[in-house]
Amino acid sequence: MSEPSNVWDLHCELGEGPVWVGGALWFVDIKKQHVHRYDPATGAKRSWDAPEQVGFIVPEEGGAFVAGLQSGLHRFTPETGAFDLIAEMEPERPDNRLNDGVSDPAGRLWFGTMDNKEREKSGAFYRYERGAVVRTHIEGIAITNGPAVSPDGRILYFVDTLAGTIEAADIDRHGALGPRRPFVRIDPKEGHPDGPTIDAEGCVWISLYAGWETRRYSPAGELLQRVRFPAANITKIAFGGDDLRTVWATTARQLLKPEEIERQPEAGDLFEFRVDVPGVQCPLVAR
Repeated sequence: MSEPSNVWDLHCELGEGPVWVGGALWFVDIKKQHVHRYDPATGAKRSWDAPEQVGFIVPEEGGAFVAGLQSGLHRFTPETGAFDLIAEMEPERPDNRLNDGVSDPAGRLWFGTMDNKEREKSGAFYRYERGAVVRTHIEGIAITNGPAVSPDGRILYFVDTLAGTIEAADIDRHGALGPRRPFVRIDPKEGHPDGPTIDAEGCVWISLYAGWETRRYSPAGELLQRVRFPAANITKIAFGGDDLRTVWATTARQLLKPEEIERQPEAGDLFEFRVDVPGVQCPLVAR
């Protein structure tokens, strides 16, 4: 495993949602309402403006992306920069927004909503499948993160950031979730669990907000590895490259005071490191 290196000093307010698609890394800055693309082979960097806060973009069949904007799911077309509404979400909760999402091997999209002020337990997790949105029984969360899905598509891992918990639930063949069960709890003194990502061995990588690191846990919940960064707020990682063994990590400046930014000037930047165990190729959302 290599040490993280800074590959894009773009100072995201809230970098999130990295995903490897078509030979490039895509990610978002939620608060600045940007979508970013980084091509490590050429060093090319490109950005798009989003019309609202954008929590994630996940690749879809046909070459577009499903984007989680504050108002709901949209189809993002990079060639035109257009965001077209797919499904409005929680219009009765105008203070909520979409935060994080992942696709599973069956082509479903799993995502969460949360209180934009990060206080009220108004968030819930949803499943989007071929045009239909279904609310799951996982709700009552202030800051949802993840979810992430095991390589075989049978387990959903999801995060309650303020509670410091990562939980799991089985996914049946119809996409219904079984009872939730504990997986890992992180002491808030060590940081707050943010985005989870799964590798090819089914291990769960958890990035820590205010924790200066990302951690690798076995499927049994045993802490296996830590990767430390020169920035406190690590939000999520993604595997990519030809062998899926290059890892990119998004970070954030949100809530940092000027003196804290002075001590960690790379906060909000994009980082890269190498690992021995590869990740899993991101499945396409079915249309």
